[in-house]
Amino acid sequence: MPRTSALPRTSALPDKPRRTRRLVGLVGAAAVSALVGSFLASPAAEAAAPQLKVDLGTTTGAVMHGANGALYGLSDDGVPGDSVVAPLHLRTIATKAPDGAQHPNGDALVVQSQFARTGGGDNLIYMQDVYANWPYENNGLSDYLAKVDTMVRKVAARPDASAFVWVPFNEPDGNWYTGLGSSDATTYAKALSSFESDWATVYAKIRSIIPNARIAGPNETHYDSRLMGDFYPWAKAHHVLPDITTWHELDPGSLAHFESTLAAYRTLETKTGISPRPVNINEYADRRDLSVPGQMVQWMSMFERNKVDADLAYWDIAGNLDDNVAQTNIPNGNWWLMRWYAGLSGKTAKVTPPQANTTDTLQGIASLDTGRKQAQVLLGGGTSGAADTVIQHIPSSFGRKVDVSVERTAWSGYEGGAPAPRVLARSTYKVAADGSITVPLTGLDPMSAYRVTVNPAGKDAPAPPSVPWSASYEAENAAITGGTVYTQGSVSNAYGYATSGTKDVGSLNQPTSKVAFTVDVPTTGTYDLDVFYGNQSGAPATQTLTVDGGAAQTVTYGPTLNWTYRATARASLSLTAGSHTIALAKGTNEVTLDKVDLTAASTADTLYPATYTDVTGTPGYGYSVSGITGAGALTLDRADSATFDVYAPTDGYYTVRTDYAANGIGTLSLDGATAVKLASTGGKATTRTSRLYLSAGNNRVTAAASGSATLTLRDLRVAASADTTGVTAYQAEDATLAGTAVVTSDTWASGGKYVGYIGNGADNTLTFKVSAASAGRYVMNVRYANNQVAGSGNYNTNVVSRAARISVNGTDRTVMFRNNYSWNNYWELPVPVTLSAGTNTVTLANPTAYAPNVDRITVAPLTR
Repeated sequence: MPRTSALPRTSALPDKPRRTRRLVGLVGAAAVSALVGSFLASPAAEAAAPQLKVDLGTTTGAVMHGANGALYGLSDDGVPGDSVVAPLHLRTIATKAPDGAQHPNGDALVVQSQFARTGGGDNLIYMQDVYANWPYENNGLSDYLAKVDTMVRKVAARPDASAFVWVPFNEPDGNWYTGLGSSDATTYAKALSSFESDWATVYAKIRSIIPNARIAGPNETHYDSRLMGDFYPWAKAHHVLPDITTWHELDPGSLAHFESTLAAYRTLETKTGISPRPVNINEYADRRDLSVPGQMVQWMSMFERNKVDADLAYWDIAGNLDDNVAQTNIPNGNWWLMRWYAGLSGKTAKVTPPQANTTDTLQGIASLDTGRKQAQVLLGGGTSGAADTVIQHIPSSFGRKVDVSVERTAWSGYEGGAPAPRVLARSTYKVAADGSITVPLTGLDPMSAYRVTVNPAGKDAPAPPSVPWSASYEAENAAITGGTVYTQGSVSNAYGYATSGTKDVGSLNQPTSKVAFTVDVPTTGTYDLDVFYGNQSGAPATQTLTVDGGAAQTVTYGPTLNWTYRATARASLSLTAGSHTIALAKGTNEVTLDKVDLTAASTADTLYPATYTDVTGTPGYGYSVSGITGAGALTLDRADSATFDVYAPTDGYYTVRTDYAANGIGTLSLDGATAVKLASTGGKATTRTSRLYLSAGNNRVTAAASGSATLTLRDLRVAASADTTGVTAYQAEDATLAGTAVVTSDTWASGGKYVGYIGNGADNTLTFKVSAASAGRYVMNVRYANNQVAGSGNYNTNVVSRAARISVNGTDRTVMFRNNYSWNNYWELPVPVTLSAGTNTVTLANPTAYAPNVDRITVAPLTR
């Protein structure tokens, strides 16, 4: 796995933000949000635009979904949460050896329960991660064999032993057998002989315990044709062939050469006379790629096209799906691309990009599901300006007119929460005589990814979306006082962190430090200002925000993993039409600034088409009445269900409108509990309005029919904002403390105080008395802080999740609380609970280790 020196985690000093030093070109100072649709591009612009061609008449096999894998993406059972893991349908994960010392979390056996219940497939065990050091300490083969024996026997005793795949050696050309990379023939031959001998010995040990164990390798840092050409013939001759072939692709050049590399490997298989092995690129992409939809769609399309599995590389922290989850249940922008990818169904279709096998260029994946009557295209990468998506050979079953929607998922930083992708256009297209349509896209953002979805047109024209005005402004192009421009991740500095425009402004630690942006807005109104920042100060930071030198407001920035690990903070501004100066001046502590996005505030509902949901069973699809989104309707009977992934920007009660028809009772469920009953409509279309408590981040809302009913769904519409009427807060300092639990003051805590030293002994507890008007399911949010780490390490930051045993009226469950970078930083973690009418006793404890610090809890009924 990638191992590197960690960025410094110390208090801010003038020279403290660590920066890389390579320079690439900039994007413009202001980029207006993309507008898409056939009516937007002139014929001349269309002719000049590059084309991404999709041939639905040429399918290339069943959709595999192989590229959603993750190395150390799961750290503990529940970190990240099921609500962000289950929608991705992970085929593979890579984890550490049981009880391994390489990292404090990511243990194969600890995460397997969550992986299995969320539909996971193969769990690849990095066996050498039993060791603590990197490179791995080499105590001799006998020491390693003893450890192999112990870990394999632990798995062999489990009923799910077949779910695990064994990776005996990780990057052998960089660990223990470094001579494999030598240009000296003698050095290489000696290392090869040693590696082959040890491979055979460890292989035999695994198979002696689990005779049908699947073994993967050789797991090099990269594909080395010399080593592979020597190893595979030898492995065949000695009956120790890997069952799965693995290597790593971590360089930007992989986007250009992977297909030729894979072809070379397949040729080697043929020449060696071995059957084709499944391939898993079990570490892929670099830091500048992770979290960036426009980068990741290039990698994902490449692996899907070639039908291989692939696991994202572990560059930073465990438990955030390799930089794709902002908090435990809060997705970032690239998570939505992964969700789109997981939602592809049917067969993949041939895609011809403007430039094949070229790093940082427009690429795409396409699928065709004739049963759903749905085609999807995911595209993006390296392209700003305009491009045409040409979709050819649309099946005649779709009809002569089709409804097309275009959506965008934008980069939100590594730790910026991202809403559901914005719909840029909904249009009805006439299919040409040759079965094609051309969807022009303009104003493309190279850091974003886009989805084009095609469905048969119904009687109702889809409603045009509300696309608010938006613009981006780079910090390096603003007026800077007391700060320094630094260069970040790029092709030549792939290890650097992703940064808009490849530059940011740091060292904003002087009393006079300020960054002033000149903006121009089209109309008078309310605007949302999203600030992309990094904060490694060790505590929350603030800046003073002014518009045209007027009244000041404070912007608060939570801590991030390091100075360049982007998150977002939002402020609301009232602006008149025209030009303004928006200034961010130093407050407490220090931040780095990357860019700001300014967007006209919108109160429009977010629409979720039923035909885009995660479905089980064999529901029916219909398009005669296509609903608001033009995506058709989904018909469920008692064997079917449909799960919507619904984003909430904050915790609270949202108005949710369900467009449906039913000839019996249907239900909407949250967290496995029925939240809404959809009454029979006698088969007529209607809208049911409900108030549901949604937690910040992704919420899985599942629709189903009851008994013999048939439920037909069109769209789910969710309000843009929430209220907290009906939510009850209980401050931790007002609860009952026992043992070592103690109240401590902190200005960042909601009531100015929190309770720490809970746990590390059975008697050290925090107990709340919680009132409930009626019995049923509630959401309990625990506001907590946890900054425990396990040693400094020499690469990835070894964050630790803390556990709390939460008892509700004597019924216990263990909940894991992810590290949030500071003891003065507080996150909300939702915990579903069942309460009795009247007074309930809720106790937080941990008999063996410390629980997180607790600021407060809030309790809310599931519906209001």
